[in-house]
Amino acid sequence: MTTQHVVLPVSCLIEEDIKNDAEAILQRLGVPVSAAIGSLYRQIITRNGFPFPLVLPRQDNPEPDLSDPELNARLERGYQQAMRHEGRSLDDVFDDLERKYAR
Repeated sequence: MTTQHVVLPVSCLIEEDIKNDAEAILQRLGVPVSAAIGSLYRQIITRNGFPFPLVLPRQDNPEPDLSDPELNARLERGYQQAMRHEGRSLDDVFDDLERKYAR
């Protein structure tokens, strides 16, 4: 027996530049906006809250700012790992971030 899902619209107001920038990134990734929003909603349900901590940033950030070449190298390394299917699940990454930055 197949369960039919009712699909409902989600409507919100957001700054134009934020909307345009995010949708441009999603388009390059090949991810529909509805899939991105649905993923966020699923994470909220799974975690019974946001999938990231809502805290004020620390004044003593332990991560130094990366230069453009360092950032590009790190991004390229991550991209190559993803292409080799060496990545981690999103849940594992969020769990590590919560452990590292939870107060």
